[in-house]
Amino acid sequence: MVDECENGDGATAARRYSHQDHKTKEAGDSSDGVDSISFLPDVILQSILSSLPTEIAIKTSILSKRWRHVWSDTPCLSFDWIRPHGPKGDIINKILGRYKARKMISFKLNANLQDDIPYIDRWIEFAMSRNVENMSLVFGYDGDHKYHVPDSFYISNSFKQLSVKYSFIDLKLPSFPVSWTSLKILYLKSCKLSEECMDKILSGCPVLESLTLDFCDKLLVLDLSKYLRLRTLVIKRNIWVPGPTQIIAPHIHYLSLTNSQLPCTLVDVSSLKEARMEICFCALEDLEADFLQTMVLRMLEKLQHVDKLTFGENFLTVLTLAELRSIPIPRFKVKDLTLETMISQYVIPGIVRVLQNSPELKKLTTIHRMMFGTITKNKIDTYLDLQGVKKDQRWSLEARVFENLKHWDVESRHVASFMELMFTKTKALEKMVVWFYSYRKGQTLEELPEMVPVLADKNNVSIVLHLFKPDHRV
Repeated sequence: MVDECENGDGATAARRYSHQDHKTKEAGDSSDGVDSISFLPDVILQSILSSLPTEIAIKTSILSKRWRHVWSDTPCLSFDWIRPHGPKGDIINKILGRYKARKMISFKLNANLQDDIPYIDRWIEFAMSRNVENMSLVFGYDGDHKYHVPDSFYISNSFKQLSVKYSFIDLKLPSFPVSWTSLKILYLKSCKLSEECMDKILSGCPVLESLTLDFCDKLLVLDLSKYLRLRTLVIKRNIWVPGPTQIIAPHIHYLSLTNSQLPCTLVDVSSLKEARMEICFCALEDLEADFLQTMVLRMLEKLQHVDKLTFGENFLTVLTLAELRSIPIPRFKVKDLTLETMISQYVIPGIVRVLQNSPELKKLTTIHRMMFGTITKNKIDTYLDLQGVKKDQRWSLEARVFENLKHWDVESRHVASFMELMFTKTKALEKMVVWFYSYRKGQTLEELPEMVPVLADKNNVSIVLHLFKPDHRV
């Protein structure tokens, strides 16, 4: 609709704009030739520029005298646009020298450890002197150079959001306690964190609500039992970066865990209301299927009480392997379930069992889009061969409907068949939401919107369809 309106009414919109300009001039505009946006108050212009990259905001200074200094009072600065390699100290120093705002909302810095180390302390301290609320620091990897933020960085009552990517360098904490008294959201990526280091950081964040550990190494036991305000926990692990192997988080309400083929145990997540579970897999890895099944099923036992669950494609594939080997899967009290997976026979048995074991399910969302790092079909077939699961008995009739289906071959009838299968395995379903991403032009999905009302009436279920075509328009 938006695109159609723009294409169909563009000329009309242009005419209206010209007419409005003419009316403004007739009203006595003394700044002839200046566009109407320039008459907005500085505070509004600064708010607009804050939504733009700093590079573009600065370029507005050449528009006119009116715009020369507007950017310098914007509450947001971002230095992730300057060349990722090579020195940029003089550029940033010059910009900071012209910056006038006394209060800074956001400061983003992408630093190169080969050239920027002499300046980084000053840049960070500059942002902190303006009581920055949202700080984002990225330190590019350089094996010959290591950088540690100044001790003063660990004392701030203005931080509300903090993001640090450290390129697998140990966080070097000061001897005195960390004090981030206003911090609510903490995101750490590629940092080396011991249990002592993590506990020292969290002890200094009394109002922390959200913690993300994105491929953080060295941390084995993550014990959050003392942090009563922490409600959101996001953890990403892979085979090279183990991350925490034990998670003790009795107070969190939301957990997103991207696991790996390394041990991880949910010790206590008793207050959990929502969880997203997936497995990170690299095609170069051997498939440790027996280990994954054991770990996944133990985790599911800890998620039986959760109201809202999301399972990724690899997670569903592991459940399929368990189902094909007749290993029981727990029953759930889930009411809102999301499946993030392409349609294939390799996920169908796992999905069917989850639906059959979710008698209270009211809403089902399926997101059909291509994911990177999925467990390859060859590895799955090889594992099933080794387990003695006969090929002619391997797949049910339900799964064979989608046998050898490639994501670029999916047509309306396949999506409709998948939806029908979901309906037959649920008893209390009231709503289904389908997100489908088409990856090639000419993919025959035109019939799908016409099929949805028929499926909805037939199954007495509300259906919402989001169809994304190759040009990414709905």
